[in-house]
Amino acid sequence: MEVGKNQTPSDSNNVRWESSADTMTEQPLNEPVLGYSPGSPERNSIIQEIDRQMSETIEIPCIINGEEVYTGHTIPQVIPHNHGHILANVHLAGREEMESACSAAVDAQRSWIEIGLEERCKIFEKCADLLAGDWRMRVNASTMLNQSKTVFQAEIDSACELIDFWRFNCHYARGFHDDFQPLVSPEGVVNSTDIRPLEGFVLSITPFNFTSIAANLPSAPAIVGCTSVWKPSRNSYYSNYYLMKLMMEAGLPPGVINFLPGSGAEITEVALSNPNFAGLHFTGSTATFQGLWQEIGLALPKLNSYPRIVGETGGKDFVVAHPDCDRRGLVVALLRGAFEYQGQKCSAASRAYIPRSVWEGISDELSDEIGKIAMGDARDFTNFMTAVIDKRAFDKISGYIQRATERDSCEVFCGGGCDDTVGYFIEPTIILTEDPNSESMIEEIFGPVLTVYVYEDDEFDAILRVCDEASPYALTGSIFSTNEENIQRAFEALRFTAGNFYINDKPTGAVVAQQPFGGARASGTNDKAGGPLNLLRWISPRSVKRTLRPPHDWTYPFMQQE
Repeated sequence: MEVGKNQTPSDSNNVRWESSADTMTEQPLNEPVLGYSPGSPERNSIIQEIDRQMSETIEIPCIINGEEVYTGHTIPQVIPHNHGHILANVHLAGREEMESACSAAVDAQRSWIEIGLEERCKIFEKCADLLAGDWRMRVNASTMLNQSKTVFQAEIDSACELIDFWRFNCHYARGFHDDFQPLVSPEGVVNSTDIRPLEGFVLSITPFNFTSIAANLPSAPAIVGCTSVWKPSRNSYYSNYYLMKLMMEAGLPPGVINFLPGSGAEITEVALSNPNFAGLHFTGSTATFQGLWQEIGLALPKLNSYPRIVGETGGKDFVVAHPDCDRRGLVVALLRGAFEYQGQKCSAASRAYIPRSVWEGISDELSDEIGKIAMGDARDFTNFMTAVIDKRAFDKISGYIQRATERDSCEVFCGGGCDDTVGYFIEPTIILTEDPNSESMIEEIFGPVLTVYVYEDDEFDAILRVCDEASPYALTGSIFSTNEENIQRAFEALRFTAGNFYINDKPTGAVVAQQPFGGARASGTNDKAGGPLNLLRWISPRSVKRTLRPPHDWTYPFMQQE
């Protein structure tokens, strides 16, 4: 493959759901991103909604079989940039609720399958329409408060990306019927493929950092006929509850998705003890995913089928610059890639390999630009950054920074300040290292910390090998060069180093249906959320042979006597 040689889209983008249908389903368009500029209607609306949500403290129940369940075992949900403010009291599921949720999901599947794909798609397309309309500000504001996102980051994530997930997933699912039919049916035989869901329920364990991912993990399998037990992150119960209520308003039947705040370890134990456990849809840490995979393996003798395991985990995402790169473009990519949403993205730029001549030319400019970054309350739209998600993350990230100051091979080039008095604030930080295998260069930090290794200008090929081998992860990465030959060298040398590869751009910001997202190695199963491959993991096709004229003679010609 040559970089940039994309295939021309074909008419196959418009597919029929059933061979007998007379209508075509057109490919959706990506949802436009609102700008929230001063004086705009959306800016006024989001401020009003933020203030409304901050004026109340709500009770968040479990939702099992369509019913709200208040367990009385509650924990507070706070605002990360103002951790003294309680948004909600969350009722945690116990073992009884967890077992009920698994049973509800199993019991709901037959009727969910029987309503058919088109009716299921209508529900989730209504979800998209609601989110694009009256629910947009509610969900965006809840994400800004719950996960401490700026309005722009919340708009891209919780509104636009989730709208796209729902619309494009329905579009992809409609195409499966025709796309996977057998090519050959001999005379007297009709061959076909029945697109069935997995038999049983999918356990969806979702992350705090993307509201869109939290809703997509249980809903993507549901579109093709599975049912889900949804375990949201402890740090995003509030925004995720809004999404559960939205799906219910759109007509999601009881039991199809069951919302269970609670212990991930306990929910997993209960789910794996149920023989109808059919799959895991996961986004989170590599260590947690590997542990879950091992537990599923041990549970196999008790299960009715081999579960599908889909996971997107960690990243140590890179930027490699060539001496001939666009230097200003590199500066902007490092700043946005490393520090938007406080670096709390699996795809965030976390390590950079920069030629000495380039570093000497951009280091002052980069430091000056980072010095202009404002950090504070998400309601203040002049802030580019807010707080990291909680005390645990604050301590982990600040620990990496502190250890870097103590190492002879490292120096904190800029930033490094940490303050959790009011919120969990960590300054955008760059660590310079002389060791390409130093701790902060190879381990996932998940915070606003970028580590830079400066290499000699004539060592480009060697640094590509270092980049490929330094980290166990392979999620995202980018190359900066103005020369096509150098881009191609990086493209080939880093073939397995990133599931999403960027050329002259930051390694973040994958768009549904444009850059389906996922990585390999320690970064996950690379099943590409935002594309059809992910949905295919949740189906279990049945091949059907219909014989029009059954044979009435059991003997074969070779048996005849001469």
